[in-house]
Order: sequence, then C-alpha cells, then structure tokens
Amino acid sequence: MHGVHDIWLFVVSGLLLNITPGPDMLYIIARSATCGTHGLRAGVVAALGIGAGCSVHIAAAAFGLSAVLATSATAFTVVKLLGAAYLLYMGCTMLLARKGTARTAAPVVPDAAVPGGHEQTGASTAQTPQATLRGVFAQGFLTNALNPKVALFFLAFLPQFVDGGGAAAPPSPLAFLVLGCIFTVNGTLVNLLVAWGASRLGSIFQTGALADRFARWGDRCLGALFLYLGIRLALAERG
Repeated sequence: MHGVHDIWLFVVSGLLLNITPGPDMLYIIARSATCGTHGLRAGVVAALGIGAGCSVHIAAAAFGLSAVLATSATAFTVVKLLGAAYLLYMGCTMLLARKGTARTAAPVVPDAAVPGGHEQTGASTAQTPQATLRGVFAQGFLTNALNPKVALFFLAFLPQFVDGGGAAAPPSPLAFLVLGCIFTVNGTLVNLLVAWGASRLGSIFQTGALADRFARWGDRCLGALFLYLGIRLALAERG
C-alpha cells in the first residue's frame, strides 16, 4: 500500500512508543491538570500542538529535509540551539512568574468568550502567554518542531516500513506521509486520553484553599520541565 509494508507491525510499534511516558506526555498532563476549569480544553490544545509539531518532522522526512539535519552538523546545531533557547526562556518565565499569574486565579478563556476575539484571563486583562489556549498550542508545537532529535527519530523509524528500490527508484514521499499520518493520529488519540484523565484528576485540586497553591506548583513543575528539556537539548548530539 503506497510503498508501505508491515503496516500492522508499524501500528503496534507506534502505539507502544505513543503510550511510553515522555516529555510530550508530561507537558499535556501538566497543562490538563493545572489550567483550572479549562484543564481539558488546555490539554486537548496541547495535544493538537504536539501533533502539529510532529507533522512538520514527518513532512521534512518525506521530502528529504531531515536528512540535512542528519548530515550537517551546522544545521543540526542551529535548530538545536533555537529549540533549547525557547525551552529555557519558557522555563524561566514560568518559574519567575508572579503569584498573581496563577492559572486558577486567571483561568484559560477561549477567544469566543472575549469581545474582540482576543484571549484574556478570567480574573484580569493581563495577557499571560502560558495561560492562553493560543500559547498552550504554540508551546506544544514549538517544543516538538524545534527538536532536531525528533526529526532524526522519524528519519530512522519510518524507513524501516517503506519499500525502497535503490537509487533508480527511491522511496516515495507518499509512503512517508502515510506512515507519518498514522503515527500522528494514533499519538494524538493517546494524548487526548491522557489529557482527559489528567484533567479529571486535576479537577480534584482546583477547588478550595489548595487551588492557588496547586496552580503555582503546577507552573513551577512545568517550568522546571522546560528547563530540563532545554538543557538536555542543548547538550544533545546527532548520534
């Protein structure tokens, strides 16, 4: 099918990878559990952002752009440092956020709920990027799209299930796109279930005296996660 073989083995392998806890899943859990009454919506948006980031790497693998990262130390280093800088910036922003920006005090509000179509917080008009659905999506997208290790993963994983006919008949980009779409859809479904479960669990702590404290510690944990990922990405090598 479209130059693809062992499709069921690919699906099973992909699902096993999707359900393995990792940075993406931790990000979705943190967003779902600490965004107040809009936790599920934030978790869903985070999952969609991560899926969109994966789509960038899939397209790059299909059309040979990921091979540049695998062969060019300069290209790999540039993308790596951009991703690390973004992660470190977001981590510092969340760790240094003032007490008044806790998401339980300023829950996520969708565009449609605010005149003029702009996302604002429920308790104040101050724009806090980590508390907006647009910001949640962007964070999920950028942390994935700017990680060259993800590109190299797809470049190593997908070809195992693609028919290749040598230099005269190279693998079809369509085969990469088909496999990539299957992987991304399955991964997004898993992440949506994770978002639902985390939001249900987080709702227990979103009421009463613990709500503000839980939101602040959620921000700190997520900030620490971003810092860890940024440092790890900055030190990553192509191999």
